[in-house]
Amino acid sequence: MSEVDVHGPIDFLLIQFPGDKPTDAAAAALLDLVDRGIVRLYDILAIRKDADGTFSGIELDAAGDLGGFVAFAGARSGLLGDDDLRQAGDAMDPGTMAVLLVYENAWAIPFVAGALDGGGQMIASQRIPAQDVMDALDALDAED
Repeated sequence: MSEVDVHGPIDFLLIQFPGDKPTDAAAAALLDLVDRGIVRLYDILAIRKDADGTFSGIELDAAGDLGGFVAFAGARSGLLGDDDLRQAGDAMDPGTMAVLLVYENAWAIPFVAGALDGGGQMIASQRIPAQDVMDALDALDAED
């Protein structure tokens, strides 16, 4: 099977920022991952949630508070819609801004292609939150 016909795992990520904090470091790190081909960005949606709890999607070129994320203006595949905006807005704290990303783990494409060529098939997959892993490792360290 050709790597052209294969995709890596596709994930979404909602990152919330306090309304007054710069986001340039996060945007630069994402741009680096995209530039190096580690991830492929399908969609990015910027969201603002006001103190009264109302929220709205905002254009990245108009989101001065989201700094470097402006570089991703126009990254839209159509995978994100109004329901996604609503769910993200419901999850956010009042007085914050967020970016909702849909991205492919492009680093995995050669592995997935090799597994499929060998007759392998995905039978289970689950994301383990990083904090859960860190907590488990801390607990193991405490036992030593």
